[in-house]
Amino acid sequence: MGEVYRARDTRLERIVAVKILPDHLSDRAELRERFEREARTVASLNHPHICTLYDIGQQDGTDFLVMEYLEGETLAERLKKGPLPLDQVLRYAIEISDALDKAHRKGITHRDLKPGNIMLTKSGTKLLDFGLAKLRGPQVAVANLSALPTEGSNLTAQGTILGTLQYMAPEQLEGKEADARTDIFAFGLVVYEMATGKKAFEGKSQASLIAKILETDPPPISSLQPMTPPALDRVVKRCLAKDPDDRWQGARDLSAELKWIAEGSSQAGLSMASITQAPRDWPKMVLWSAAVLAACAVVGLTVWRFRPVPPRPVTRFTISLPAGQRLVGLDTPAIALSPDGTRLAYIAAQGNALPQLYLRVMASPDARPIPGTDGATDPFFSPDGQWLGFFTGGKLKKVSVSGGAAVTLGDAVNPQGASWGSQGMIAFGSEPAAVLLHVSDAGGTPQALTHLDKGETDHDWPEFLPGDKTVLFAASGDDRANGQVAIQSLATGTRRNLMQGGNPPPLRPLRAVGLCARGKPHGRAV
Repeated sequence: MGEVYRARDTRLERIVAVKILPDHLSDRAELRERFEREARTVASLNHPHICTLYDIGQQDGTDFLVMEYLEGETLAERLKKGPLPLDQVLRYAIEISDALDKAHRKGITHRDLKPGNIMLTKSGTKLLDFGLAKLRGPQVAVANLSALPTEGSNLTAQGTILGTLQYMAPEQLEGKEADARTDIFAFGLVVYEMATGKKAFEGKSQASLIAKILETDPPPISSLQPMTPPALDRVVKRCLAKDPDDRWQGARDLSAELKWIAEGSSQAGLSMASITQAPRDWPKMVLWSAAVLAACAVVGLTVWRFRPVPPRPVTRFTISLPAGQRLVGLDTPAIALSPDGTRLAYIAAQGNALPQLYLRVMASPDARPIPGTDGATDPFFSPDGQWLGFFTGGKLKKVSVSGGAAVTLGDAVNPQGASWGSQGMIAFGSEPAAVLLHVSDAGGTPQALTHLDKGETDHDWPEFLPGDKTVLFAASGDDRANGQVAIQSLATGTRRNLMQGGNPPPLRPLRAVGLCARGKPHGRAV
């Protein structure tokens, strides 16, 4: 409804945005009231992620606002290029939810939250256009009544639809009263679109679109973006509840949840409270469970013995990198395949940018960059395939394949390969240490796992063998006669040499098959 001009404030020598009510609309009392209401609304807000109002006035019958001039693009324009990276989704979502919390605490409901009303600037997001906002008294127990915003009458008649159809909550479509929870529904739609690049609800007509908003739920974000943290899926799902009472009841709690996800806590396990509240007879429960599982295992093994073993399928595939992207670290491991064969991780660089980890679900042709993995080397999967280990900046780190922040596990200067065992141990080579080191997958101070024999200079490229009772590694010597490929028992520390002589190049053992050196079969089977 407004026209916006770029202008110069000659008194303070700054560029501003001037918004005016067009002449052909100025004679309509309801639009003038709405224009003045927008001014009152924005003027009452002071937040780094809400567009600032500098001044308001009237000249020659024209009402105008002088507002902060913002350089950047709207979120709607950015979304034309596709979904945003997870770290940007969380950052922008936190900023927008924080701005909404500020507005809601002043009794202001935006009622038209959408990508077109969110600007992306160098300093972050800016929430725009409170032209549809409705002022009402803040929800407080005790307040100075003279200081509360007032309104002469209900600004939206019962049954009137006000806002942008694609981002409306069910209660808006039904012409019911809108409140802060209405904004939270629209917020969920915006976050969904940022994460997936698709609108949560679409229809061939207004009627079909309204029906979908009122009656259906959109597909989970994780079904479109597999790296989405489960907690983010849960947050958005609750935002999009049809009944306002089932949604987040305040933007502050919503913002706190998003910050928790961004900090990487979404993959946390059981809390201490859940452990301490376990029933006292848990040992008995564990024994009964173990007995039942043992009986099932006996029956299963008996049946399995008489089943014919089908031939294992052979899978061949080719990875084509996008234009301008190159694989990095060919002299060290640059590719890792998850234990179940469903995910592939590799290290690549785009142009002159730092290399980072990319993750590809094998059923999909596209690979996604993993945020927070700049400078990564030597990727490796956890035994369950849910985590990726890697090295960067002299640290050993892990990151969930579902998304979230990378977690530092310990120091690792100049690493030389790593392997993740099923018992929670990560073994890795480190040039200054010379011997293999190990650390818990929960983090800690790395400790020595092996010791050098006479004539050896360093141990590198560990690999846990099936059963995780032994570790395979390469031992380099001060001359070719002292080079070894060896295995060591984790329980007793006893060692057995498999190959004698020569300084082995980086080894990537194939579990229970053989050894590979620089991509070529080498030595005898393990």
